[in-house]
Amino acid sequence: MSQLRHLGRSDLQIHPVVLGTFAMGGWWWGPQDQGAALDAIRASLDAGATAIDTAPVYGFGHAEQLIGEAIRGRRGDAILMTKVGLRWDGEGTAFFPAQHQGKRLQVCFDLRPERIRAECEDSLRRLGVEHIDLYQCHWPDPATPIAESMGALLRLREEGKIRAIGVSNYSVEQMNEAQEALGDVPLSSAQPRYSLLHRRTERDVLAHCKSQDVGLIAYRPMEQGLLTGKVGPNRHFEEGDERASQSIFSLENRVAVLAALGQIEDIAQEKSLSLAQLSVAWVLHQEGVTGAICGARSAAQAKSNAAAAQVSLSPEEIARISAAFEGLPLRKKK
Repeated sequence: MSQLRHLGRSDLQIHPVVLGTFAMGGWWWGPQDQGAALDAIRASLDAGATAIDTAPVYGFGHAEQLIGEAIRGRRGDAILMTKVGLRWDGEGTAFFPAQHQGKRLQVCFDLRPERIRAECEDSLRRLGVEHIDLYQCHWPDPATPIAESMGALLRLREEGKIRAIGVSNYSVEQMNEAQEALGDVPLSSAQPRYSLLHRRTERDVLAHCKSQDVGLIAYRPMEQGLLTGKVGPNRHFEEGDERASQSIFSLENRVAVLAALGQIEDIAQEKSLSLAQLSVAWVLHQEGVTGAICGARSAAQAKSNAAAAQVSLSPEEIARISAAFEGLPLRKKK
């Protein structure tokens, strides 16, 4: 039986587990072995998890280049989902500082129509393809009207350079504005953060996507490894791994999350699952969720992630898993 799910009102069908390439860029989690990254992409395709999510800012072009190399000769096997709207040359509205190859960079928002066209051409070149299956605005640009950005995306769609239009990190109000600007062309997807540790999405974006038939692709379903059970109190983050600076990875939070995972470990054991697979499966069982983006830095991880789509959870098991994390006292660093 096919595991593919329709992505909103688009003509795209995707596997519920989407390969995430954020870490493959090598600028946030530390260096990534290129051979292992290529193996992970190909293993994901081989396992049937053919949707690949990326963005130009992931490694400042490097992740898209890796994907292009990995899918060479098998473009038809892949659903390519990339993004637009973040640049790292200091132009636009400042977002956050970054470092790459010893250089200090400033990542900025920029969804002006001329920038969207230029960035699309760059992504097509790095990916080595003639069209992008799902093109997503990475973050809202506070300096550019949404209608102007959507107009540029519509023109790219008319030219056959993109197949479907999506957004990431947009509020319900912003999604409504985007859909109004798109007219009869559907807003195909939204990409919010959603996991057992981050459920605010349920209150607004998830409910909106269900009611408007917008595909929801959750990112960070494993919270960058925190929900795998492998990030304990003694975990040492290597140089260049920015997780060390995030409040969610504080010592207190790691201890609290491990305790919650301990309450559901028996479910994973009974089903011969890893805690990572169980965390992803919980997300995929939520009504209105189309897919979950799972990062992988090796072929083994890619295969394991893809298998999460085959997990079946009963309503009672879903409720138990949810209850273990409700009210979890996660702290923020001062």
